[in-house]
Amino acid sequence: MKTKRIHAIIHGRVQGVFFRDYTQRQAQTLNLTGWVKNLPDRTVEAVFEGEPSKVDAMLNWLHTGSPSSKVNQVYSREEEATETYESFVIRYDQGT
Repeated sequence: MKTKRIHAIIHGRVQGVFFRDYTQRQAQTLNLTGWVKNLPDRTVEAVFEGEPSKVDAMLNWLHTGSPSSKVNQVYSREEEATETYESFVIRYDQGT
């Protein structure tokens, strides 16, 4: 099976609204691996890998996000899949 990887930056009201938690739950539901974290500029960064159709579904979901969030824009790029992640986690480190 081919694996797809997306690296995304999500802009809007996405911090303090359980965005990372909902992102983790959605990624786990889709059986994706990777991570999500807050950035100092109040955006959220995420990397996720898995079956291409499920990665596409996750990218579409990011445009809506958690019930309390307001996503203004999602910048994403496809990267070469590394298949190094075992699960999907919330990261707490700052910066990129």
